Amino acid sequence: MAVTKSVEIDGKEVTFRASAAIPRLYRNKFHRDIYKDLNELQKGIDENDPENSNLDTFSLELFENIAWLMAKHQNPDVPDTPEDWLDQFNTFSIYEILPQIIELWGLNVEQQVTSKKNIATLSGK
Repeated sequence: MAVTKSVEIDGKEVTFRASAAIPRLYRNKFHRDIYKDLNELQKGIDENDPENSNLDTFSLELFENIAWLMAKHQNPDVPDTPEDWLDQFNTFSIYEILPQIIELWGLNVEQQVTSKKNIATLSGK
């Protein structure tokens, strides 16, 4: 089951969706592992002071790709490329949005683990 989260970006409400399909969609589109990429992004964020975090330009691109994919996963009307999607916004702080996307992904993973535990219980394991 998918989880969603709405976030305000540049005065616009954007809903992101995370589900079991995201790792496959990300791998097919960007030829990368979303688990590794989100882990790297999380390491670059200072949870106590996000504005003092230090992410390089490659990390910024990872964030943009993940954010676009999760927005597109929720709403098929989102433009077909991260560049076209980002073009609808003025400049915004990655440090305000990234923690929310990481939180959404964490909720999705937590939900999958809980679901597996319930299946094991039902099957008598």
